Amino acid sequence: MLVYILGVALFALGICVSVALHEAGHMVAAKAFGMKVRRYFVGFGPTIFSFRKGETEYGMKWLPFGGFCDIAGMTALDETTEDERPRAMYRYKTWKRTVVMVAGSFTHFVLGFFILYLMAFSMGLPNMFGTPEVSQVSNCVQDARTNQEYTDPTCQPGAPAPARDGGIQHGDVIMSVNGQETATYTDVVAAVENLSGPTQFEVQRGGEIVPLTVDVEQVTRPVSDPDNPEQTRLVEIGSIGVTFANRWDYTAVSAVGGTLTFTGDLMVETGKRLIELPQRVPAVVESIFGAERDPNTPVSVVGASRIGGEAVQQGLWELFLFLLASLNFFVGIFNLLPLLPLDGGHIAVVWYEKVRDWFRKLRGKAAGGPVDYTKLNSVTMVIVVIGGAFVLLTITADIVNPIRITQ
Repeated sequence: MLVYILGVALFALGICVSVALHEAGHMVAAKAFGMKVRRYFVGFGPTIFSFRKGETEYGMKWLPFGGFCDIAGMTALDETTEDERPRAMYRYKTWKRTVVMVAGSFTHFVLGFFILYLMAFSMGLPNMFGTPEVSQVSNCVQDARTNQEYTDPTCQPGAPAPARDGGIQHGDVIMSVNGQETATYTDVVAAVENLSGPTQFEVQRGGEIVPLTVDVEQVTRPVSDPDNPEQTRLVEIGSIGVTFANRWDYTAVSAVGGTLTFTGDLMVETGKRLIELPQRVPAVVESIFGAERDPNTPVSVVGASRIGGEAVQQGLWELFLFLLASLNFFVGIFNLLPLLPLDGGHIAVVWYEKVRDWFRKLRGKAAGGPVDYTKLNSVTMVIVVIGGAFVLLTITADIVNPIRITQ
């Protein structure tokens, strides 16, 4: 239990550091452009301590679940003193204001990349999408030993080795079986298990598609009996004798390219999950009232911290770090949505002013005034209420029916 509590606390600390760096990103970018930053605080509530360095007050508050960076004149409606007005944020060029707003999410992306890079050369990166890349080619396939492929040093002379004899090599990615596309290694297994005899394979090797003919062998393997899950029964299934990579290992140098590729794939997947978010809400509600919790449903900070605690308790540091990196990418992308009060909402307003004034100039008119944020208050409040309800919903589900790690 102590290890679990330590894991929860460690994950929560990682989230706090992420938020602090988010606000630090805004601050550093604003200062770099000469904007006045009044305050930079980590946390909310009563102040624990603070100090002033130059024109900025730095400090920490009792509730470490967030933070803020107070930039003078973030909008034209913000009150500014006479000496602050020349350096108010709203007076700067559109691209500079955009950079300051984007800087918060950028720090999440950098932190997520850094975590994945450490994983890449220390423990490897997971095969997140089940890419059917061959990590090992067996010397033979045998009966009734295992339901997975492996290399057996006791292979008898003449024992069938379909993958090896068919020309499949370490590092090949199996693209299709008998013309059927195989996007994941489970697709390969599903396609092969019902086959026997010469079969057409296509593998990707060195950037090229290589056609191969593999003589699929029917072997006897134990599988779980659907009528009695505690028992197994023997069945005949097709086998070729390969093991697929469940992770990729790198050196400190090769990890840079590997992490960049993996980060791109993870951000695309995060974007897809974000789009799917609304349709997963009903499943969260159902889980609160007793339905089985779908592991693909969204979690709150509470739920993520609990999973992080379980990962540490079970020694799954790869999962702990991967979850922390994924959370940073999600927060970074979510924060760029064009909705107030998110940074993306402020960016949308800034660029609306820019485009509007461009059209006004084409018509020979003077630039319009700053957007009146008070007119957007009702829309902002609706978004805040919806966001708050979503947070409460996920927190409730994570307390009543949390997602747990199963091995």
